[in-house]
Amino acid sequence: MDMPPVNSVDELMALLCSCRGAWDTPDRSGDPVDLHDHGLQTARLLRGAYPEDEELQVAGLMHDIGHLLRPGDDAGHAQHAANAVRPLLGERVARLVELHIPAKRYLAATDTGRSLSPQSALTLKSQGGAMTQAEAERFRRDPLAQAAIALREADDAGKVVGLDTGTMEDWRPVIAAVATRTR
Repeated sequence: MDMPPVNSVDELMALLCSCRGAWDTPDRSGDPVDLHDHGLQTARLLRGAYPEDEELQVAGLMHDIGHLLRPGDDAGHAQHAANAVRPLLGERVARLVELHIPAKRYLAATDTGRSLSPQSALTLKSQGGAMTQAEAERFRRDPLAQAAIALREADDAGKVVGLDTGTMEDWRPVIAAVATRTR
């Protein structure tokens, strides 16, 4: 069962702050940064590459909170996160969060020289493995495919230990703006 949806910016900020010290694997054997720092790094990378796309940036901040909501559910973490934020942040943010796993599967199928972090390589299998040619073609036709690939690339790069990317509170105005536009 998913957690109830997040209904306010304050609730979401509390959830994001609780990502400090929470990891993508219950035993901390996964990626080298906690969910808090990973979300900040991913969002910051997206802000640098896509400064006008606040929804994409916010999706980068949110994309892995499903690991906190349902620890150990690598295959379903994106769906859990999307379900939690959809009512507050809207369909585009939720879909981008959902699509960060299909984007990984797509890139595994189409960019075979691409390297994944050890944890991402490990979880790829439980997430369906590399896409088939037919799945890749369907993914390419999704209007959000390119944005989802951008999110995935930032996700892969946002795992640097000790990188200062500001604070979660720095993102409150952006999250509030996206939530306001969604209503």
